[in-house]
Amino acid sequence: MGNRIPNKRYGFFLGSFLITLLLYIDRVCISSAKDSISSDLNLNDIQMGWVLSAFALGYAIFQVPGGAMGDKYGVRKVMTTIMVIWSVFTALTGAAWNYVSMLSARFVFGAGEAGAFPNISRAAYSWVPLKERGIFQGINFSGSRLGAAFALPLVAYLIDAWGWRPIFYFFGFIGLLCSLLFYLLFRNKPEQHSGISEIERDFIVKNRQQEMETAHEDLPLTQIIKSKNVDLAMIQYIGSNFIFFFMLTWLFPYIKEKYELNLVATGFYAMLPLIAGAVGNWVSGFMVDTIYKTGKWKLSRQLPAIIGFCLVVIGILSSLYMETALGAVGCLSIAIFGADMTLSPSWSFCMDIGKEHSGKVSGMMNMAGNLGAFATALAFPYLQSWTGSNDPFFFLAALLGVIAIICWIFMDSTKPITNEN
Repeated sequence: MGNRIPNKRYGFFLGSFLITLLLYIDRVCISSAKDSISSDLNLNDIQMGWVLSAFALGYAIFQVPGGAMGDKYGVRKVMTTIMVIWSVFTALTGAAWNYVSMLSARFVFGAGEAGAFPNISRAAYSWVPLKERGIFQGINFSGSRLGAAFALPLVAYLIDAWGWRPIFYFFGFIGLLCSLLFYLLFRNKPEQHSGISEIERDFIVKNRQQEMETAHEDLPLTQIIKSKNVDLAMIQYIGSNFIFFFMLTWLFPYIKEKYELNLVATGFYAMLPLIAGAVGNWVSGFMVDTIYKTGKWKLSRQLPAIIGFCLVVIGILSSLYMETALGAVGCLSIAIFGADMTLSPSWSFCMDIGKEHSGKVSGMMNMAGNLGAFATALAFPYLQSWTGSNDPFFFLAALLGVIAIICWIFMDSTKPITNEN
């Protein structure tokens, strides 16, 4: 009987993959354009650090409001609005004329993107059967890595051909088209979608995590903050985002300068860790679901994440001893493979404990993680300026990975926030 169940729900999987693909293409454009922007606007590395961190700050601040609005008003309306805002400010990045205008555009761009992943998580709570939650998150986040990976050499090539400003106008227009398609095709629940058969709809409803009788009651922010599970999830996610945001922002100029590479060659080197991250998402998603099917719910979240953070520490520290660009990038690819192994269990964990409030809960975790990203964008240039070396940054990233491993040992996905004690 199970083999005859239609699989139209996989259209939701594909849609979320494509959204995250676009989201990260828009996000990573500025890394490839860093030298051109710095030259045109007369910005030094410290100022560019603030430009990069402005995105992360706006993104972090609006995580919880974005997730909470999806919980309250429905993902369809909120996500469409989010896509319109981030697309408009992608385009406006290309219109920046000085340091302040660039800072402002990137901050609002970050704020606009903020609710995207919490709303996808909230939609997944309604659309994804519990036993498919891991692979969904793996597919979803692999879109972000592949988008960033292929954007780096593509944007580097287009900058050579077009200049940096038209790149942002082009991707902003693409985003507006995608927001229209999303509104026309998506529905908040499979029960509301005319394209889902009754057989498949019943299968999803019976196998997804069940809502509690208090589903429509608000979950106070104070209760979320007091949750040990949420606090640990937030801390470990800082470790994951700290090293990953380096790959999105400073890796490109770092290896370009250190190994004296040209623009396009740097783009191809910089895409390798991101491809490794996509593979890490798939491996982790498969592990999460495979372990869960054995009846070990808690271990299905813990084991992939702990293995992932071990690889983060090994990869980061090993990269310091590499003398070639390929060697350094290879080690950093191991680190990003590991960092992305932590994403499927992290977001599945938020859905496990947040349930019908998973938008708000995942927003809290992502807010903390992106405060880590905010710190990354500033820590790299400032530590280099203070110490004359990039090594302290990588030692700090490895330390955060060790702390994250300790957090996962004490996290328990079987205890929802509403009944944690």
